[in-house]
Amino acid sequence: MRLLTQKFCYIGLLIGLCNLSAAASAAGSPAEKAALGTLDQFMVAFNAMDMQAWADTLHFPHIRIASGQVSIFKSAEAFQARKVFDSLKKTGWSRSQWIDRTITLSSPHKVHIETIFERLDANGASIGRYQSLYIVTQQNGRWGIQARSSLAP
Repeated sequence: MRLLTQKFCYIGLLIGLCNLSAAASAAGSPAEKAALGTLDQFMVAFNAMDMQAWADTLHFPHIRIASGQVSIFKSAEAFQARKVFDSLKKTGWSRSQWIDRTITLSSPHKVHIETIFERLDANGASIGRYQSLYIVTQQNGRWGIQARSSLAP
């Protein structure tokens, strides 16, 4: 009987530790919070169509893999020199929003985040949902998006 009681105590302890660990990871590390905050800033700048603020959320060189192409932007100036929003508006786009963001890999200086984002028209109707992966890094004390890969056209 005593052995059975000990086993139940160990099982209870393990369950308690697992729940404690899950709660700690759900709270997020400082790196994860900073990385998610960077994605929030990215989306605000993108929706404002503010190329400077958008570039400020990135690290350079910045890599984007989308639409069957790999683009490498060596500087903020090269990134900002593009005409992005005219072609996007022609699709009916008005703004975008995050639907889901899941951290898949995390260290104190790098976080990988799988996302689903949605493009919306002026009436708030969805015109597309897309999966993507963002790699957010800390360099010289600043968090920024180093690379992203998207299934969006």
